[in-house]
Amino acid sequence: MPAVVIDGSLLEGGGQILRNAVSMSCLLKKPINIIQIRAGRSKPGLRPQHLTGIRLLSDICQGNLEGDSVGSMSVKFQPNSMKFGRYVADTQTAGSTVLLIQSSLPCLLFSPGPCEVILRGGTNADMAPQIDYTLMVFKVIAERFGVQFECRVCRRGYYPKGGGELQLSTKPVPFIKAVQITDRGEVTEVRGRAFVAGVLPVKVAARMAHSATRMLQQQLPSVCVHIEVVQESREAAVGTGTGLIVVAETSTGCLLAGSALGKKGQPAEDVGETAARMLIANLESGGCVDEYLQDQLIIFMALAKGKSRIRCGAITLHTETAIEIAQQLTEAKFMIEKVATGRREVFDICCEGIGLTISQ
Repeated sequence: MPAVVIDGSLLEGGGQILRNAVSMSCLLKKPINIIQIRAGRSKPGLRPQHLTGIRLLSDICQGNLEGDSVGSMSVKFQPNSMKFGRYVADTQTAGSTVLLIQSSLPCLLFSPGPCEVILRGGTNADMAPQIDYTLMVFKVIAERFGVQFECRVCRRGYYPKGGGELQLSTKPVPFIKAVQITDRGEVTEVRGRAFVAGVLPVKVAARMAHSATRMLQQQLPSVCVHIEVVQESREAAVGTGTGLIVVAETSTGCLLAGSALGKKGQPAEDVGETAARMLIANLESGGCVDEYLQDQLIIFMALAKGKSRIRCGAITLHTETAIEIAQQLTEAKFMIEKVATGRREVFDICCEGIGLTISQ
């Protein structure tokens, strides 16, 4: 079978193209050649985090990988048969362990048996979802697709040291279910987690939580807002870090979030307000999923058995990119329908999935 050539500079042009393309290559046993990897980035080519991810996928499907070195602008990947068992993937940096979950989870679900993966690196990294988002939002919504996995946070790790560790456990699924997520409902509660680790005092987390709560209560006066304040123990975290996530749950089970990580010299109140503003913007978008969940669901829609429909606010460039890669590598048919206009535009992402099964 000739290799499918994937342009790594397409649309968003980041690591997402690499993660999704290699994952679908594994699942469909299609060889791929990815060129121009992250060509538009300040440091183009493969970074250690990307390298760790594609090597993990290669292990899972006993593949043959060429060009797998830091800085490489192209890789060739020839997948083989999926296997199950125990794997270890270590970025040896603060690279995101959550992005390793994103790339490997679809393949692990279609392995012929249970899998356990130890992932090491950053758990709350910049430019990637926090592990709290994965557990509080993504995992819950993924269960609607029939996706079941467990993820234990053994140790948190922050920039620049990394050192975090996750234990991901999966069992095979017969197929991915199609979903209909089009009724947002009303917000019933907001919960969250404000944390500090390392040398930072717990009062920093309390100030973040207070500022976020104040802003959210002004916007949602009839909704209960509860944000847990946490000081990570030295055994539970490596390095110094701080951040916040707030998640709104609706009467129909939708989950939308806002999050922020603290930076040196940044007032704690600014961090809390940043997360709260992000959540408010996602609620005002009119969608049933937030801007960060959109693109993460595309691969599951493509693999699902039947037609899925998910209501979103503005379609992000990450989502457009994920759809383009899915259509290049699968027979899934996507369509975006505008369902509301005016002050805010609302869209339905529709997809007739390929109904992948383990036997395939």
